[in-house]
Amino acid sequence: MLTIESEVLARHEHLFDGKSLLFFGHIRDNFASQCKNSTKVEVVSQYFDYVNQHTKVEFSLENHHQADLGIFYWTKNKQECQFQLYQWLSQAPIGQTLLIVGENRAGVRSVEKMLSPFGEIAKIDSARRCGLYYFNLQTNPNFDYKTFWKSYRLQALNIFALPAVFSSAELDGGTHLLLSTFETEKLSGKVLDLGCGAGVIGATLKQQNPNIDLTLSDIHAMALASTTRTLEENALKGEVVASDVFSHIDGRFDLIVSNPPFHDGIDTAYQAVEKLILEAKQHLNRGGELRIVANAFLPYPDLLDKAFGSHQLLAKSNKFKVYSAKNYR
Repeated sequence: MLTIESEVLARHEHLFDGKSLLFFGHIRDNFASQCKNSTKVEVVSQYFDYVNQHTKVEFSLENHHQADLGIFYWTKNKQECQFQLYQWLSQAPIGQTLLIVGENRAGVRSVEKMLSPFGEIAKIDSARRCGLYYFNLQTNPNFDYKTFWKSYRLQALNIFALPAVFSSAELDGGTHLLLSTFETEKLSGKVLDLGCGAGVIGATLKQQNPNIDLTLSDIHAMALASTTRTLEENALKGEVVASDVFSHIDGRFDLIVSNPPFHDGIDTAYQAVEKLILEAKQHLNRGGELRIVANAFLPYPDLLDKAFGSHQLLAKSNKFKVYSAKNYR
């Protein structure tokens, strides 16, 4: 099934004929594999869940492929789009052509202002609540990786994050509540920070408990790069893994901790969190614990009881609740 962005692109397949194509950005379907009249089709994604579910897709933070025509899927985070577009166009030849497609509610209109200093851009279609733009490169943008980093101090830690990474500018309320439940605990054994974002949770627990064996995972290449830098800047050790929930997680843990995302793009989605809760027990040692924080309105207690038989409420605020469930079998 095609996304509405791909449905708009399909109206212009004649632009693909006889050309090599490069798809990148926030792709969520297999439209690229349907472009049979092109000489070559390559796909690059920063999202490991997409890569894990599709063949012949490269997972990478940076995109160094060349093609006659680039096709970029806009996402709601403007800085993330700017990072990907500037990075690719900074090394592209003058005259490079590019299609940009995205939902109007995701702010795709701002691509005009973003790219107009570097070439000619025109809107060529408007349908399915989306806009489609055609761009021709005349001047390479300057891509400076360093300008996209944000950092802030969290007690004794320096946190570093790239665009679109959760808690990139400051500690969020949910993570603060979750970390507060560990203040008087001494941890040991193997710990997994699942959906690590900028590495805030894992780095904090590692600093407080230096002897834990720490693994941190996420689906987003920007999050993995952010976590890696957070660990390095604070002289902390941990294994950073690209994984779609548990798809590439090996072994069992004494603690799985997470502030799981409940937004997929612009739509709220629970599928990944359901998978996390329902499969966590298979990745816990006997006596091991799953501890998560969630918005208070989300129906996670029922899922926890289904997976573990029972759960505990460790802390709550006006917006968030921290749940614990243990593997007693």
